[in-house]
Amino acid sequence: MSTQNLLIIGQGDIGLPVTNKLVQDGFNVTGLARNQREHYHLDSEATFMQADALTLTAEQLQDFTHMAIIVTPDDYSTSGYHESYLAINQHLATLAPKLTNLERMVFISSTGVYGQDNGEWIDENTAPVSPEREASKVILQAEQVLQQGFDDKAIIIRPSGIYGRARLMRLRKVKEKQKEPVAAQHWSNRIMDRDLVNIITNVLTSTAPKSLYIATDYAPVTTYELGVWLSEQIGETPPAIDHSKTAVTGKRLHSNIPLAWLDYPDWQAGYRDILNHQE
Repeated sequence: MSTQNLLIIGQGDIGLPVTNKLVQDGFNVTGLARNQREHYHLDSEATFMQADALTLTAEQLQDFTHMAIIVTPDDYSTSGYHESYLAINQHLATLAPKLTNLERMVFISSTGVYGQDNGEWIDENTAPVSPEREASKVILQAEQVLQQGFDDKAIIIRPSGIYGRARLMRLRKVKEKQKEPVAAQHWSNRIMDRDLVNIITNVLTSTAPKSLYIATDYAPVTTYELGVWLSEQIGETPPAIDHSKTAVTGKRLHSNIPLAWLDYPDWQAGYRDILNHQE
């Protein structure tokens, strides 16, 4: 196999640690971002490319064998998604015929593309995929554009709700003194940010990856059960049930991530880690 030369497009909360982990694992990695290098805590061994992904040329990308697109929109509006995910993937897809060294193109999408909202189980074979939200429709379009351009070189990773030591929305909610009542049966799914980094680095570097990964842990949980459990851990009053919401909502994602790739295979493991790292 040829020497792997990796490009990580996007150096945000996930892209940057992916770049650094790959460097630390001994890979030849370039991180691409729009701002100057000093804005990013990039490993000194990493190469840095300052560029807007929408202006990249085939010449600039010619030497890369593996690429990952890990971007977020400037604003979370439908047009923001158009201008980030979709525009970047459309642009890269036009370059595909010229990228003769490219073996793998990985896109970090979202499980938001699944429109199901009645507690259904979703797995990698669930079809058709029909998003409800406009932004999710744009993300699905971005997936399709990349698959059309790069064919079987394209790999899609759809993460569920990302949480971590600095992503504490649920913990803040259980600490609120005046808690909103919670629906009894709203299903939710999550992936620890550190595990998402592991997943992306594995998908980029493993020999025979799947074409689609549902990047979520092994334990969907209702937001009520999660709220009660977290409240117990920190000695807070648990949330009350909102009896006006009787329907089963949300969805349950069936992970197809190899267990060996996950340090936090379920939400309890993840939140125990977070609670252990609180000030």
